[in-house]
Amino acid sequence: MTNRSPLLSLRGIQKSYGPIKVLHGVDLDIYPGEVVALLGENGAGKSTLSNIISGTVQPSAGEMTWLGKPYAPANPRAAMDEGVGMIHQELKLLPKLSIAENVFVGRYPMKSGRLDRRAMEERARAGLQRLGLDVSPDRLVEGLSTGRQQLIEIAKALTLNARLLILDEPTAALGSEETQLLFHQIERLKAEGVGIIYISHRLEEIRRITDRIVVMRDGAKVQEFDRGDVPIRTIVEAMVGRSLERMFPTLPTPTDEVTLEVRGLSAPSKAFRDINFSVRKGEVFGIAGLMGAGRTELVRAITGADPIASGEVLLHGKPVTPRSPIDAIRNGIVLVPEDRKLQGVVLDHSIAENIGYANLGEISRNGWISSRRIREFAEDYIKRFGVKGRGGQNAGELSGGNQQKVVLAKWLARKPQVVVLDEPTRGIDVGARSSIYDLIVGLAREGVTVIVVSSDLEEVLGVSSRIMVMAQGKQAGILNREDANDVSVMELATL
Repeated sequence: MTNRSPLLSLRGIQKSYGPIKVLHGVDLDIYPGEVVALLGENGAGKSTLSNIISGTVQPSAGEMTWLGKPYAPANPRAAMDEGVGMIHQELKLLPKLSIAENVFVGRYPMKSGRLDRRAMEERARAGLQRLGLDVSPDRLVEGLSTGRQQLIEIAKALTLNARLLILDEPTAALGSEETQLLFHQIERLKAEGVGIIYISHRLEEIRRITDRIVVMRDGAKVQEFDRGDVPIRTIVEAMVGRSLERMFPTLPTPTDEVTLEVRGLSAPSKAFRDINFSVRKGEVFGIAGLMGAGRTELVRAITGADPIASGEVLLHGKPVTPRSPIDAIRNGIVLVPEDRKLQGVVLDHSIAENIGYANLGEISRNGWISSRRIREFAEDYIKRFGVKGRGGQNAGELSGGNQQKVVLAKWLARKPQVVVLDEPTRGIDVGARSSIYDLIVGLAREGVTVIVVSSDLEEVLGVSSRIMVMAQGKQAGILNREDANDVSVMELATL
């Protein structure tokens, strides 16, 4: 690589939002015809760096060069014009437009001052065929599966004729056959001299298709490997900054008493079908699977947030199938949701108010609630859960980890029997993750039944006594702790 000139060079790239610094002087070179994995925990700075390269975000300091010339795209269109394209993890397709219109939106082929629809559809069809997607380019995006929509996003990037592509979790919604087609295209693009930045939580993929690995942690580049086939444990320990053995606390031995049982549970949407499992008192039960496997839909149904088509939920052997969240809460089943900012906390209300909202019955006196009572009630839980903030401080001013502690505090003040946590450490910095794991295991030690859904494979392996693996809405298997590892889980997840 030293004998070639890089396509892209970054030097001292920094990004701050007010007093919060999210990138700390990142240096990076991307060469023609190579795949560079950009890895790190959620919140490590990968997305911010990618957004700077693709023109979505402007850096606070540092400089970039593209093909040896200064590069500072003011927006994504400017980056595309230079030959830099990005496929975002979040789908950005317009459902009321056709596939071809989505592929070329903002850059429609024109002829004599009018849209050349034939050329647009032919070029879109060619891109779809390269990915093995047999669908007419003139059909609407609306109604297509998430996997097919992801392939359309990829086809859109392929039509850019980009010199550098940034792929952010491109296989998250793809099946194994679709993933193989994507990998084939990546190899083809490499041979054509295209540089690729590849972001993925699937570390086995990284080992297979990347030439170099760059690891970020807390907004800084902390390590670089000059090959892709690095042991997964080595990569993960570079990502978290410590030995994995020190990341997760020792799990307690659960009792033989079954607290929660799920029998034949199915969703009206078919997001999950015929799910059966039981969880014991004092057990941490993990649910794993790839994106789109139905994990979140399942736990939302168990906690009354989503409807149930058939099956039942039992608590201590008695049917309690919830029809609403309040049904579940009254029975001692609570959910710490995946999106805490939207569903977990009221960002512009205080920490004390957020904790108080779930416990008004406990706080009120003769139907009256005072600010003093809310503050006094919340203060005990703020201290217990180590929330780094004052009771009167708005929840929106807290870090992700402290917001998560507030959500835990408000529900655990109700002394629930079952706590369900969906992606408990998403968007939380490395230092705060350990304290969340301590809280999870601490609940189990107190006899609470805990269910943890996580896309982070090491996380679900580290905190769970048993793991149920889901694949395409079905229950693929339940693994005991001694039988569960990254290989056994992924084998079931890709069935």
